[in-house]
Amino acid sequence: MSYYKKTKGSDEEYMELSTVQSQRNEILQEEFPEGPFGAATNENKLGKATGWENDQHSTTTRFTYETRQLHQEMSRQYPGAHPTHDDPNHDNEPL
Repeated sequence: MSYYKKTKGSDEEYMELSTVQSQRNEILQEEFPEGPFGAATNENKLGKATGWENDQHSTTTRFTYETRQLHQEMSRQYPGAHPTHDDPNHDNEPL
């Protein structure tokens, strides 16, 4: 889904950067899904307040790299850190 408009007479197709698409489509988990302390909530139905748009999905990327392609074949820098859980048989992350 592109938010760019083509100008008249232009045959160029514009695509958003993958990081922009990721920011728009990957819904991260909230730290406090029930809201701030003492807030009135609908305890029976926690979750997304608005409807899901096309291509939006929930992710579980709290403790992983946002874009694994940028960190491909790089080890963690902190001493004693656990190794990354990359699959050596895959060069790219699934889209």
